[in-house]
Amino acid sequence: MAHKYSLAHLTVLGWSPVEMAYNAALIGYDYISIRNINMGVKGERDFSIPIGGERYKALKEAVDETGIAIHDIELARVVDGVDVKSYEQAFESGASLGAKGVISSVWTGNKDYYTEQFAALCDLAAQYGLKVNLEFVTWASVWNLDGALELLNTVKRPNARLMVDTLHTWRSKVSVAELAACPKELFDMAHICDGPAEIPARDDKEALIYTGRDARYYVGEGAINIADMVKAMRPDTVLSIELPHLARVEKYGYTEHARRCLVTAKEYLKNNGAE
Repeated sequence: MAHKYSLAHLTVLGWSPVEMAYNAALIGYDYISIRNINMGVKGERDFSIPIGGERYKALKEAVDETGIAIHDIELARVVDGVDVKSYEQAFESGASLGAKGVISSVWTGNKDYYTEQFAALCDLAAQYGLKVNLEFVTWASVWNLDGALELLNTVKRPNARLMVDTLHTWRSKVSVAELAACPKELFDMAHICDGPAEIPARDDKEALIYTGRDARYYVGEGAINIADMVKAMRPDTVLSIELPHLARVEKYGYTEHARRCLVTAKEYLKNNGAE
């Protein structure tokens, strides 16, 4: 079974969701993954898409014209001071445009609070038919596979899923065997990219964030065993290419960078028996 590929918004953060839809369709992606919940990342604009607004209408037109689909929306963070109910408008508009899921991650160390809020987030997303893909991020509070599985096993929500990002998986030293031991039904989508062999210390957030947001590698040019990670998941797991690289965008432009992301990923996975 050939994988389906999505273009993650962080890869082309200067593009609006409308630009993503038209360009990703031309390049050959199957889906786009949009950030309609603002996180305040440098270079990020307001990409919210309230139902009925001009941005919503333009995105709906782009999706209808190109046939490309929105796979997921992000980022519904669980963080101190933010009620997850505030994400409802984003869930409603995303789902009405065909999104299948939402990405979430945990940014507070208060375990009771984040357990309660994540359960509430799943329940809210379920009202709109959305799966919640929990991502462990190496500079977040829930930062490794064990922490993510513990939270999923505690809330036991039928629409909760585990989202693997190959960079964070490598940097939190999760083995392929550990991924393969996870229940296959937990996998719905993954973020793929490559990265350097060196793993910064967990308290060196600046180094962790730099690669994660500014300098990820094309699939196959780094040290990460992406092929075996992909093989450990369900064969129909959607592969969302999240590969921000500021220097390459400066050199090639967004369109060519996004094209190279897709071509190198497909070539690597085919050559390594994962496609």
